[in-house]
Amino acid sequence: MAITAINKFAEGETLTGEDAKLAALYDETLKNFTEGSIVEGRILDIRGNDVVIDIGYKSEGHLYKNEFRDEDDLVVGNKIEVLLENLEDDNGMVTLSKQKADIQRNWTEVTDKCEEGQIVEGRVRSRVKGGMIVDVMGVDAFLPGSQIDVSPVKNGDDFVGNVFKFRVIKINEERRNIVVSRRELLEEERRAAKQALLSEIQQGQIRTGIVKNITDFGAFIDLNGLDGLLHITDMTWGRINHPTELVTVGQELEVMILEVDNEKERVSLGLKQRHKNPWENIDSKFPIGSQIRGKVVNLMPYGAFIELEEGVEGLVHVSEISWTKRYTRASDALELGQEVEAIVLNINTDDKKISLGMRQTERNPWEIFAEETPIGTRVSGKVRNFTSYGAFVEIAEGIDGMIHVSDMSWTKKVNRPEEFLNKGDEVEAIILEIDSENQRISIGLKQASEDPWMSVAAQYTVGSLVKGKISKITNFGAFAELEEGIEGLIHISQICDERIEKVQEKLNVGDEIEARIIKVDPVERRIGLSIKAAQIPDEDFKVSDDMLEGLKSGDDLVDLGSAFDDAFSEGSGEWRPGDH
Repeated sequence: MAITAINKFAEGETLTGEDAKLAALYDETLKNFTEGSIVEGRILDIRGNDVVIDIGYKSEGHLYKNEFRDEDDLVVGNKIEVLLENLEDDNGMVTLSKQKADIQRNWTEVTDKCEEGQIVEGRVRSRVKGGMIVDVMGVDAFLPGSQIDVSPVKNGDDFVGNVFKFRVIKINEERRNIVVSRRELLEEERRAAKQALLSEIQQGQIRTGIVKNITDFGAFIDLNGLDGLLHITDMTWGRINHPTELVTVGQELEVMILEVDNEKERVSLGLKQRHKNPWENIDSKFPIGSQIRGKVVNLMPYGAFIELEEGVEGLVHVSEISWTKRYTRASDALELGQEVEAIVLNINTDDKKISLGMRQTERNPWEIFAEETPIGTRVSGKVRNFTSYGAFVEIAEGIDGMIHVSDMSWTKKVNRPEEFLNKGDEVEAIILEIDSENQRISIGLKQASEDPWMSVAAQYTVGSLVKGKISKITNFGAFAELEEGIEGLIHISQICDERIEKVQEKLNVGDEIEARIIKVDPVERRIGLSIKAAQIPDEDFKVSDDMLEGLKSGDDLVDLGSAFDDAFSEGSGEWRPGDH
């Protein structure tokens, strides 16, 4: 009868008596169903992914199976709370949501029990942009990335699924949003641990810590709530260029407490202090003059650092690598990790510096050369290089001798070595001087041949007639080459009988001339010539003062090369002492 009355009421018929009472009761029941409210229902049936729910309405409602977090609740006949989303959708169905009902109920429970600043427990559900979602009492709370830990998180996936304690830092009732922080709790714990640690930590203690951060000047070590600085100078007794050579972030270390500043809450740590200072009694371990064997641990342009033992290094300067080879960089001769032998040259205990020499492990080849090749010995070699003042000739392996420009020719003045020699020329020379200590050897090229002026006095006598070729014209005369390397000067006054203003009026370079020798000075290598005197018969020839007027004592009668290049006084007409 009730069903009939309800159907009639639904179809709009006018009811009377009991039917009217039942219809009124039904109408009152319908008024209790408000969209957005939470109602109680009973599971009627489970059809695949759909769950049919009876909420006491004229039609059943449906929701999805995946809205049940606990499958044990998914049993026909069980009563559940659902959110009434829509009394009638486009298909005339009642739309329900168990999940939203749970969220709404949980939100109410959370806001009733929690307030900002309160500590709650939650499980990290997932990662989202900017942070993570945490399930707090069935409600999703947002955990910003900056609030996850006290240090930046590299891999957030490590937190997903884990349960932690959080502090509620913000609740937005209107948006139903909760923001939580794990970092605040950790910092509070660290502050408490820091104060406890400061109260008990003492200088000289050995503590275990984790490398938290690395800088150019050292590393910060987390001593379970208190950060201490391990300075780079306290990491090792040896030498390192950067802390990363010795420690890495996350590494566990045992360090010594060097200093505690309770007021500033600062702690200085030491790693090397856990071991005995290897520089103690260093003089007795590595006395000066002793030979050592070590490994190349660092290369710099100026030298190589050799590890003698852990924490002790010595420097081989680039100049101490070889006796004979001149290296500009240590890396040209040595490699990292190479085992070498060296001699201890000097020790500075205050600055913890040891000077080493590799070349001293062998006898100085310059001393050996000096013993085997005394001064005056004839040697041969190849021209290797030039300087402005001479040429270097390799006269033995790794040993160069230097020929000064003044020792290149007996008869020519050499201004630059390139005028007389070429790189690669094979030459013979005489050892003139040896300085083993400074690794210098002087050799002479001209000394390897006979001095042609030794026979000049006998070959060229005053009064003799000679022939030559004009090789150089100057303002005061002309030079005539008598033979290779031997020249004489014809002063302008001895060219002809009449007075001339310029040599070129009578002579030119290349002219063949005949002249009479009027002066010979083999000591100073000078010859004076006169074309005028060549016209005088032999029996009437006599050297007169007017012939020698332009050849005063000390004047150069012969140049030792390059024919007095532009070195004469312009317009003087006189050959002055020192002009050459």
